[in-house]
Amino acid sequence: MNERQMPAPAQAEVEAQKDTRRAVRGFAAIETWVFDLDNTLYPHHVNLWQQVDVRIRDYIANFLKLTHDEAFRLQKELYRRYGTSLRGLMEEHGLDPDEFLEMVHNIDYSPLTPDPALGAAIAQLPGRKLILTNGTRAHAEAVMQRLEIRSGFEDIFDIAAAELEPKPRAIVYDRFFARHNVDPAKAAIFEDLSRNLEVPHAGGMTTVLVVPAGTREVFREDWELSGRDEPHVDHVTDDLTGFLRAIMARQRPE
Repeated sequence: MNERQMPAPAQAEVEAQKDTRRAVRGFAAIETWVFDLDNTLYPHHVNLWQQVDVRIRDYIANFLKLTHDEAFRLQKELYRRYGTSLRGLMEEHGLDPDEFLEMVHNIDYSPLTPDPALGAAIAQLPGRKLILTNGTRAHAEAVMQRLEIRSGFEDIFDIAAAELEPKPRAIVYDRFFARHNVDPAKAAIFEDLSRNLEVPHAGGMTTVLVVPAGTREVFREDWELSGRDEPHVDHVTDDLTGFLRAIMARQRPE
């Protein structure tokens, strides 16, 4: 049986193991746990973000008088170049962000269901837990309320707190560290995009890339799913709950 075929808890345990080919940071000294939101706290295959994707495409088509195909191509190009299509539209087309953010996050959250196992795993982590997202606070609140995990988190650092600058720009992390008094050397970050882990890792954080589970269908660009072997990725998991449980199991005294 290979790693991909293992049951989820076993897979999480394997993914949490240190890569002996290079130095990999662990979790023994972690005091602050930082989580991205979309496709990290809920599985990729829920495809909740696909709703946002469609609304961004429609907004761009109306704003710039493009066809849907033209708008979609531009959306993805701006996303790759700027970190969010919002930032690209602001810098290249003078977009006012407020209407855009309200419109694109007006989605149906019913695909999300309570996840008590994840909530319990997060609650067991020692120290502070924070959200760092390119989305809005209202969107993050809605997601966490549906998952029933909001009480486990101290605060949310959203796109407004970042002054509309998106990850992976270094200034976002600097602002996040300063606002929440986070020591990167004593913090871990969980993300679904490898490129968003490069700056945190360079700053001293322990990094975890959360990838789609098995062969479940997800609506993502190829580049979004790449990067798991990059040196700025300390750990990879396709089962966040199992991974967090494995961390705590290894830290319990014998």
